[in-house]
Amino acid sequence: MLPSGLMSFPLTPFTPADEVDTSVFADHIEDQLAHGPAALFVACGTGEYSSLSAAEYAEVVRHAVCVVAGRVPVYAGAGGGLGNARAAVTAATDAGADGILLLPPYLVGGTEDGYLGYVESVARAGHLPVLVYRRGLARIGVSTALRLLSVPQVAGIKEGDGDLDSMARMVTAVRTSGHPRAETFAFLNGLPTAEVSATACRAIGIRDYSSAVLCFAPDIARHFHTALTTGDTATTGRLLADFYLPLTALRDQVPGYAVSLVKAGARLRGLDVGHVRAPLVDAAPDHVDQLKDLLARGRRALADVTGGGAGSPVTEGADAELAPEQGAPAVAVAS
Repeated sequence: MLPSGLMSFPLTPFTPADEVDTSVFADHIEDQLAHGPAALFVACGTGEYSSLSAAEYAEVVRHAVCVVAGRVPVYAGAGGGLGNARAAVTAATDAGADGILLLPPYLVGGTEDGYLGYVESVARAGHLPVLVYRRGLARIGVSTALRLLSVPQVAGIKEGDGDLDSMARMVTAVRTSGHPRAETFAFLNGLPTAEVSATACRAIGIRDYSSAVLCFAPDIARHFHTALTTGDTATTGRLLADFYLPLTALRDQVPGYAVSLVKAGARLRGLDVGHVRAPLVDAAPDHVDQLKDLLARGRRALADVTGGGAGSPVTEGADAELAPEQGAPAVAVAS
């Protein structure tokens, strides 16, 4: 069963020479763990799974498992072509991962029966629990979700499609199915900038979500999650208005910014995560400036609703989290 709470999806740092930077990766994971995620999902979408070689993928998962040392479960991404997905499951198993997030296949689409066969084949490549990402070419309707209950390794579904009407039907169908796993089958909100849809998702029974903001503004992400779970609508409303909604507007200006802005934010925080890999492009300098302003605005809003002032937990360390970027990449568009 997937742990309940706020999920972390760490970045994969790269050196200026375009190699995985395991030292920065370790620092990044420790920083994430300090803010209490329920689980870590490494080498997934935010971690640029599709750009990693097989050797790099194994290195990232192995290093994450080593750094985490059992403090929280570590899930690893897998996906793409069937052969690559099955190989990733084998590598993640060998590295000691606790589970798999099955990302959509690339380019080749198919029917729901075809996708169910894909999931079953990947799941059989190992013994780890598999969370299926419903997004893009990953076709999952209500009938397919019900059939996934009978695939023992499938632990749940991560929603990234955005059709909440369909998801409401799916959650209700699963929970009322009478299947032995009906109550333990997990549903996770994995929409980009999931905080924006978190309230709506909770209303249909999807309580947990993944937060990209946790990677670069963990103070804001953690306060939002606490406010959401305690019913503090003043805090969630203010943070949505002053930070999250403007952030999504900035994110939507350029394809791939769901990752590029997160890396830019991590660099503003003082973590030298390096560049993104093609076909993604690094955030443009004016967009990085806008992100920096949004972070300051979000923290002011947080201080207002919590009564924080100078030296409070909300504002303390804010300057460090908006530090000048370090190690700006010498490739693509400098940030």
